[in-house]
Amino acid sequence: MTSKRLHAQEVVARVREREEAEAPTGSVVSIRQWLDEWLELCTSRGLRPSTVESYRTMVRLYVDDPLGARELQSITARDLNGLYGRLLREGRHDGRGGLSPRTVRYLHTILNKALADAVRLGHLPVNPGVAADPPSPRSTRAPVFPVWSPAELAQFLESAKQDPHYVAFHLAAATGLRRGELLGLRWCDVDDAAGELYVVQALVEVAHKPQISQPKTARSRRLVALDAKTAELLGRHRATRASRGMNLGADSLVFAAASGEPIHPALFSYYFQRRVQLAGVRRIRLHDLRHTHATHALRAGIHPKVVSERLGHSTITITLDTYSHVLPSMQREAAEAVAALVRA
Repeated sequence: MTSKRLHAQEVVARVREREEAEAPTGSVVSIRQWLDEWLELCTSRGLRPSTVESYRTMVRLYVDDPLGARELQSITARDLNGLYGRLLREGRHDGRGGLSPRTVRYLHTILNKALADAVRLGHLPVNPGVAADPPSPRSTRAPVFPVWSPAELAQFLESAKQDPHYVAFHLAAATGLRRGELLGLRWCDVDDAAGELYVVQALVEVAHKPQISQPKTARSRRLVALDAKTAELLGRHRATRASRGMNLGADSLVFAAASGEPIHPALFSYYFQRRVQLAGVRRIRLHDLRHTHATHALRAGIHPKVVSERLGHSTITITLDTYSHVLPSMQREAAEAVAALVRA
Protein backbone atom coordinates (compact mmCIF):
# COMPACT_ATOMS: atom_id res chain seq x y z
CA MET A 1 0.00 0.00 0.00
CA THR A 2 1.49 3.37 -1.01
CA SER A 3 2.32 6.09 1.52
CA LYS A 4 -0.19 8.42 -0.15
CA ARG A 5 -3.02 5.92 0.39
CA LEU A 6 -1.97 5.42 4.03
CA HIS A 7 -1.95 9.16 4.56
CA ALA A 8 -5.42 9.51 3.03
CA GLN A 9 -6.80 6.77 5.31
CA GLU A 10 -5.29 8.48 8.34
CA VAL A 11 -6.93 11.77 7.35
CA VAL A 12 -10.33 10.07 6.93
CA ALA A 13 -9.95 8.34 10.30
CA ARG A 14 -9.09 11.59 12.03
CA VAL A 15 -12.04 13.38 10.43
CA ARG A 16 -14.40 10.62 11.62
CA GLU A 17 -12.93 10.81 15.13
CA ARG A 18 -13.47 14.55 15.18
CA GLU A 19 -17.08 14.21 13.92
CA GLU A 20 -17.83 11.60 16.57
CA ALA A 21 -16.29 13.81 19.26
CA GLU A 22 -18.37 16.79 18.15
CA ALA A 23 -21.59 14.83 17.64
CA PRO A 24 -24.43 15.28 20.17
CA THR A 25 -23.70 13.13 23.20
CA GLY A 26 -27.21 12.95 24.54
CA SER A 27 -26.56 15.57 27.24
CA VAL A 28 -29.46 16.16 29.59
CA VAL A 29 -31.91 18.60 28.03
CA SER A 30 -35.35 19.30 29.44
CA ILE A 31 -38.43 19.31 27.26
CA ARG A 32 -38.85 23.02 27.97
CA GLN A 33 -35.27 23.77 26.93
CA TRP A 34 -35.63 21.84 23.69
CA LEU A 35 -38.97 23.42 22.79
CA ASP A 36 -37.52 26.90 23.38
CA GLU A 37 -34.60 26.01 21.09
CA TRP A 38 -36.95 24.49 18.53
CA LEU A 39 -39.17 27.59 18.43
CA GLU A 40 -36.09 29.66 17.65
CA LEU A 41 -35.28 27.14 14.92
CA CYS A 42 -38.79 27.62 13.49
CA THR A 43 -38.19 31.37 13.37
CA SER A 44 -34.86 30.95 11.58
CA ARG A 45 -36.56 28.70 9.00
CA GLY A 46 -38.83 31.55 8.02
CA LEU A 47 -42.12 30.38 9.51
CA ARG A 48 -44.65 33.18 9.84
CA PRO A 49 -44.23 35.04 13.15
CA SER A 50 -47.90 34.46 13.92
CA THR A 51 -47.43 30.70 13.41
CA VAL A 52 -44.43 30.61 15.74
CA GLU A 53 -46.36 32.66 18.29
CA SER A 54 -49.25 30.21 18.04
CA TYR A 55 -46.86 27.30 18.67
CA ARG A 56 -45.33 29.16 21.61
CA THR A 57 -48.73 29.84 23.17
CA MET A 58 -49.79 26.19 22.86
CA VAL A 59 -46.54 25.03 24.46
CA ARG A 60 -46.83 27.54 27.30
CA LEU A 61 -50.46 26.73 28.04
CA TYR A 62 -50.50 22.96 27.72
CA VAL A 63 -46.96 21.51 27.83
CA ASP A 64 -44.76 23.59 30.13
CA ASP A 65 -46.53 22.81 33.38
CA PRO A 66 -47.02 19.02 33.16
CA LEU A 67 -43.95 18.06 31.08
CA GLY A 68 -41.60 21.01 30.77
CA ALA A 69 -39.16 19.99 33.51
CA ARG A 70 -38.91 16.38 32.30
CA GLU A 71 -35.78 15.22 30.49
CA LEU A 72 -36.31 15.21 26.75
CA GLN A 73 -34.88 11.70 26.41
CA SER A 74 -37.33 10.35 28.98
CA ILE A 75 -40.48 11.28 27.05
CA THR A 76 -42.53 8.34 25.79
CA ALA A 77 -45.64 7.80 23.71
CA ARG A 78 -47.45 6.89 26.94
CA ASP A 79 -46.55 10.31 28.39
CA LEU A 80 -47.96 12.03 25.30
CA ASN A 81 -51.14 9.95 25.40
CA GLY A 82 -51.55 10.80 29.08
CA LEU A 83 -51.20 14.50 28.28
CA TYR A 84 -53.72 14.32 25.45
CA GLY A 85 -56.22 12.40 27.56
CA ARG A 86 -55.99 14.87 30.43
CA LEU A 87 -56.41 17.84 28.09
CA LEU A 88 -59.49 16.26 26.51
CA ARG A 89 -61.01 15.75 29.97
CA GLU A 90 -60.01 18.91 31.80
CA GLY A 91 -57.75 21.04 29.67
CA ARG A 92 -59.67 24.31 29.75
CA HIS A 93 -58.09 26.88 32.05
CA ASP A 94 -61.48 28.26 33.06
CA GLY A 95 -62.31 24.90 34.65
CA ARG A 96 -65.21 24.24 32.27
CA GLY A 97 -64.12 20.86 30.95
CA GLY A 98 -61.75 19.69 28.28
CA LEU A 99 -60.25 21.01 25.09
CA SER A 100 -61.74 20.09 21.73
CA PRO A 101 -60.22 17.13 19.84
CA ARG A 102 -59.25 19.61 17.13
CA THR A 103 -57.13 21.65 19.58
CA VAL A 104 -55.50 18.57 21.08
CA ARG A 105 -54.60 17.23 17.63
CA TYR A 106 -53.08 20.61 16.77
CA LEU A 107 -50.93 20.35 19.90
CA HIS A 108 -49.86 16.86 18.83
CA THR A 109 -48.88 18.21 15.41
CA ILE A 110 -46.62 20.78 17.11
CA LEU A 111 -45.01 18.26 19.47
CA ASN A 112 -44.55 15.68 16.72
CA LYS A 113 -42.69 18.23 14.59
CA ALA A 114 -40.50 19.27 17.53
CA LEU A 115 -39.66 15.67 18.45
CA ALA A 116 -38.92 14.77 14.83
CA ASP A 117 -36.40 17.61 14.72
CA ALA A 118 -34.92 16.42 18.01
CA VAL A 119 -34.26 13.04 16.35
CA ARG A 120 -32.81 14.70 13.26
CA LEU A 121 -30.40 16.74 15.36
CA GLY A 122 -29.34 13.79 17.51
CA HIS A 123 -31.11 14.68 20.76
CA LEU A 124 -33.39 11.62 20.61
CA PRO A 125 -32.95 8.14 19.13
CA VAL A 126 -36.59 7.85 18.01
CA ASN A 127 -39.65 10.08 17.88
CA PRO A 128 -42.23 8.98 20.50
CA GLY A 129 -44.83 11.13 18.74
CA VAL A 130 -45.04 8.56 15.93
CA ALA A 131 -46.38 5.95 18.37
CA ALA A 132 -48.74 8.32 20.20
CA ASP A 133 -52.52 8.26 19.74
CA PRO A 134 -53.89 11.80 19.35
CA PRO A 135 -57.55 12.41 18.47
CA SER A 136 -58.32 11.00 15.03
CA PRO A 137 -58.71 13.19 11.93
CA ARG A 138 -62.39 12.21 11.78
CA SER A 139 -63.01 13.57 15.28
CA THR A 140 -61.26 16.83 14.42
CA ARG A 141 -63.04 17.64 11.18
CA ALA A 142 -63.92 21.30 10.80
CA PRO A 143 -67.25 22.14 12.43
CA VAL A 144 -70.14 23.51 10.43
CA PHE A 145 -69.69 27.25 10.80
CA PRO A 146 -72.64 29.64 10.94
CA VAL A 147 -73.18 31.60 7.75
CA TRP A 148 -75.59 34.35 6.81
CA SER A 149 -78.34 33.84 4.29
CA PRO A 150 -78.26 36.19 1.28
CA ALA A 151 -81.00 38.24 2.97
CA GLU A 152 -79.01 38.55 6.21
CA LEU A 153 -75.87 39.55 4.35
CA ALA A 154 -77.80 42.16 2.37
CA GLN A 155 -79.32 43.53 5.59
CA PHE A 156 -75.89 43.81 7.20
CA LEU A 157 -74.30 45.56 4.20
CA GLU A 158 -77.22 47.97 3.87
CA SER A 159 -76.89 48.86 7.55
CA ALA A 160 -73.12 49.32 7.22
CA LYS A 161 -73.18 51.73 4.27
CA GLN A 162 -72.39 54.74 6.46
CA ASP A 163 -69.80 52.89 8.50
CA PRO A 164 -66.17 54.03 8.03
CA HIS A 165 -65.24 50.40 7.38
CA TYR A 166 -68.06 49.61 4.96
CA VAL A 167 -65.81 49.02 1.94
CA ALA A 168 -63.65 46.60 3.96
CA PHE A 169 -66.72 44.69 5.16
CA HIS A 170 -68.09 44.56 1.61
CA LEU A 171 -64.78 43.34 0.19
CA ALA A 172 -64.55 40.60 2.82
CA ALA A 173 -68.04 39.37 1.92
CA ALA A 174 -67.42 39.62 -1.84
CA THR A 175 -64.09 37.81 -1.93
CA GLY A 176 -63.73 35.64 1.17
CA LEU A 177 -60.39 37.27 2.05
CA ARG A 178 -58.98 36.41 5.47
CA ARG A 179 -58.83 39.27 7.99
CA GLY A 180 -55.05 39.55 7.70
CA GLU A 181 -55.20 39.56 3.89
CA LEU A 182 -57.82 42.30 3.95
CA LEU A 183 -55.89 44.54 6.37
CA GLY A 184 -52.57 43.86 4.61
CA LEU A 185 -53.88 44.84 1.17
CA ARG A 186 -51.92 47.69 -0.49
CA TRP A 187 -52.98 49.99 -3.29
CA CYS A 188 -50.33 48.48 -5.55
CA ASP A 189 -52.10 45.12 -5.10
CA VAL A 190 -55.44 46.46 -6.38
CA ASP A 191 -56.44 47.04 -9.98
CA ASP A 192 -60.01 48.27 -9.69
CA ALA A 193 -60.08 49.14 -13.42
CA ALA A 194 -59.33 45.51 -14.34
CA GLY A 195 -61.50 44.23 -11.50
CA GLU A 196 -58.90 42.20 -9.64
CA LEU A 197 -56.57 42.23 -6.67
CA TYR A 198 -53.47 40.29 -5.65
CA VAL A 199 -52.94 38.78 -2.22
CA VAL A 200 -49.21 39.02 -1.50
CA GLN A 201 -49.02 39.86 2.21
CA ALA A 202 -51.07 39.86 5.39
CA LEU A 203 -51.35 41.94 8.54
CA VAL A 204 -51.29 39.61 11.54
CA GLU A 205 -51.18 39.97 15.30
CA VAL A 206 -47.93 38.88 16.97
CA ALA A 207 -47.57 39.36 20.73
CA HIS A 208 -50.64 41.65 20.60
CA LYS A 209 -49.08 43.95 17.99
CA PRO A 210 -49.93 44.24 14.25
CA GLN A 211 -47.16 43.04 11.96
CA ILE A 212 -46.85 42.57 8.19
CA SER A 213 -46.29 38.93 7.31
CA GLN A 214 -46.31 36.61 4.33
CA PRO A 215 -49.65 34.95 3.46
CA LYS A 216 -50.72 31.85 5.36
CA THR A 217 -49.56 29.34 2.72
CA ALA A 218 -47.91 29.41 -0.69
CA ARG A 219 -51.34 28.98 -2.32
CA SER A 220 -52.59 31.98 -0.37
CA ARG A 221 -50.59 34.21 -2.75
CA ARG A 222 -53.20 34.54 -5.44
CA LEU A 223 -55.16 36.65 -7.90
CA VAL A 224 -58.78 37.32 -6.87
CA ALA A 225 -61.33 38.55 -9.40
CA LEU A 226 -63.75 41.29 -8.33
CA ASP A 227 -67.33 41.85 -9.39
CA ALA A 228 -68.15 45.21 -10.96
CA LYS A 229 -69.80 46.70 -7.85
CA THR A 230 -66.89 45.77 -5.58
CA ALA A 231 -64.34 47.18 -8.04
CA GLU A 232 -66.37 50.40 -8.23
CA LEU A 233 -66.48 50.66 -4.43
CA LEU A 234 -62.70 50.29 -4.23
CA GLY A 235 -62.27 53.00 -6.86
CA ARG A 236 -64.52 55.37 -4.91
CA HIS A 237 -62.69 54.48 -1.69
CA ARG A 238 -59.40 55.43 -3.36
CA ALA A 239 -60.85 58.76 -4.56
CA THR A 240 -62.28 59.56 -1.12
CA ARG A 241 -58.98 58.98 0.62
CA ALA A 242 -57.19 61.08 -1.97
CA SER A 243 -59.63 63.97 -1.43
CA ARG A 244 -58.79 63.85 2.27
CA GLY A 245 -55.08 64.09 1.58
CA MET A 246 -54.35 60.56 2.79
CA ASN A 247 -51.36 58.59 1.56
CA LEU A 248 -52.06 56.63 -1.63
CA GLY A 249 -48.49 55.52 -2.27
CA ALA A 250 -47.94 52.11 -3.83
CA ASP A 251 -47.09 50.51 -0.48
CA SER A 252 -49.77 52.30 1.55
CA LEU A 253 -52.56 50.15 2.94
CA VAL A 254 -56.02 50.23 1.39
CA PHE A 255 -57.64 50.00 4.81
CA ALA A 256 -55.76 51.99 7.42
CA ALA A 257 -56.42 54.31 10.32
CA ALA A 258 -56.77 58.04 9.64
CA SER A 259 -53.11 58.38 10.64
CA GLY A 260 -52.13 55.90 7.94
CA GLU A 261 -51.13 53.33 10.55
CA PRO A 262 -52.34 49.73 10.19
CA ILE A 263 -55.64 48.83 11.82
CA HIS A 264 -55.07 46.38 14.66
CA PRO A 265 -56.66 43.04 13.63
CA ALA A 266 -58.42 42.56 16.97
CA LEU A 267 -59.81 46.10 16.79
CA PHE A 268 -61.13 45.49 13.28
CA SER A 269 -62.96 42.38 14.53
CA TYR A 270 -64.48 44.56 17.26
CA TYR A 271 -65.65 47.09 14.64
CA PHE A 272 -67.33 44.24 12.77
CA GLN A 273 -69.10 42.90 15.88
CA ARG A 274 -70.33 46.37 16.76
CA ARG A 275 -71.78 46.80 13.27
CA VAL A 276 -73.42 43.34 13.42
CA GLN A 277 -75.19 44.36 16.61
CA LEU A 278 -76.36 47.64 15.08
CA ALA A 279 -77.61 45.82 11.97
CA GLY A 280 -79.82 43.54 14.07
CA VAL A 281 -78.73 40.37 12.28
CA ARG A 282 -77.71 37.01 13.69
CA ARG A 283 -74.30 37.24 15.30
CA ILE A 284 -71.40 35.61 13.45
CA ARG A 285 -67.63 36.11 13.58
CA LEU A 286 -65.74 38.21 11.06
CA HIS A 287 -64.12 35.01 9.72
CA ASP A 288 -67.61 33.66 9.06
CA LEU A 289 -67.96 36.20 6.23
CA ARG A 290 -65.35 34.03 4.50
CA HIS A 291 -67.48 30.93 5.11
CA THR A 292 -70.56 32.82 3.94
CA HIS A 293 -68.83 33.74 0.67
CA ALA A 294 -67.68 30.17 0.05
CA THR A 295 -71.07 28.66 0.89
CA HIS A 296 -72.95 31.01 -1.43
CA ALA A 297 -70.44 30.40 -4.23
CA LEU A 298 -70.80 26.63 -3.97
CA ARG A 299 -74.60 26.83 -3.83
CA ALA A 300 -74.52 29.07 -6.91
CA GLY A 301 -72.87 26.21 -8.77
CA ILE A 302 -69.28 27.51 -8.79
CA HIS A 303 -66.85 24.58 -9.13
CA PRO A 304 -65.13 23.72 -5.80
CA LYS A 305 -61.74 24.08 -7.50
CA VAL A 306 -62.51 27.70 -8.34
CA VAL A 307 -63.80 28.36 -4.83
CA SER A 308 -60.64 26.79 -3.41
CA GLU A 309 -58.48 29.08 -5.55
CA ARG A 310 -60.44 32.18 -4.52
CA LEU A 311 -60.07 31.28 -0.84
CA GLY A 312 -56.37 30.44 -1.16
CA HIS A 313 -56.71 26.97 0.34
CA SER A 314 -53.57 24.85 0.05
CA THR A 315 -55.59 21.98 -1.47
CA ILE A 316 -59.11 21.47 -2.79
CA THR A 317 -59.48 18.75 -0.12
CA ILE A 318 -59.57 21.44 2.56
CA THR A 319 -62.38 23.19 0.70
CA LEU A 320 -64.38 19.99 0.29
CA ASP A 321 -63.87 18.97 3.94
CA THR A 322 -64.78 22.40 5.29
CA TYR A 323 -67.90 22.80 3.18
CA SER A 324 -69.01 19.18 2.89
CA HIS A 325 -72.35 20.12 4.47
CA VAL A 326 -73.13 22.23 1.39
CA LEU A 327 -72.56 19.41 -1.07
CA PRO A 328 -75.67 17.24 -0.38
CA SER A 329 -78.02 20.04 -1.51
CA MET A 330 -75.82 20.56 -4.56
CA GLN A 331 -76.13 16.86 -5.38
CA ARG A 332 -79.93 17.17 -5.34
CA GLU A 333 -79.72 20.13 -7.73
CA ALA A 334 -77.33 18.17 -9.97
CA ALA A 335 -79.70 15.18 -10.03
CA GLU A 336 -82.63 17.37 -11.02
CA ALA A 337 -80.58 19.16 -13.69
CA VAL A 338 -79.43 15.89 -15.27
CA ALA A 339 -82.97 14.49 -15.14
CA ALA A 340 -84.27 17.60 -16.89
CA LEU A 341 -81.75 17.07 -19.70
CA VAL A 342 -82.78 13.45 -20.11
CA ARG A 343 -86.48 14.35 -20.20
CA ALA A 344 -85.74 16.94 -22.83
